[in-house]
Amino acid sequence: MGNQLQSSAQKVQSALQALGFPFSVVELSASTRTASEAASAVGCGVAQIAKSLVFRGKHSHKPVLVIVSGVNRVDEKKLRQLIGEPVGKAKADFVREQTGFAIGGVPPAGHVRPIETWIDEDLLAQEEIWAAAGTPHALFSLSPADLLRLTDGTVVDIKEEQ
Repeated sequence: MGNQLQSSAQKVQSALQALGFPFSVVELSASTRTASEAASAVGCGVAQIAKSLVFRGKHSHKPVLVIVSGVNRVDEKKLRQLIGEPVGKAKADFVREQTGFAIGGVPPAGHVRPIETWIDEDLLAQEEIWAAAGTPHALFSLSPADLLRLTDGTVVDIKEEQ
């Protein structure tokens, strides 16, 4: 972990500061690309990882961000009902175009343009959560209440039932 953040992680740190949040982005040598890797890297439970997943409306082609607990999968039928059209997981080039970040490092905020955001209600049960910060090696911690303020997202039951 160095003092100098990679450019994408620095972009997230700068965006957080500009939005008035005191969070500190940390870069780790271990990968944080998956929820289990991220949890292992920071020493928390997988449920405390806030995965930022970008979907694409099949008709409108609009981006939709779903921030889901690391232990959950997004129920695309529930998401379709919420946004009023079928959705599909966005491809890598679409994600980068809409957020400014690559898959595996998409933060919950600081994107190149505003994105409709839905938040998994299960994240609210956690005291502390960890979110991606621009690269597959960067994260920052925050509370669920801070996530809501940061994203202006809507809390919903979005998880796929097991």
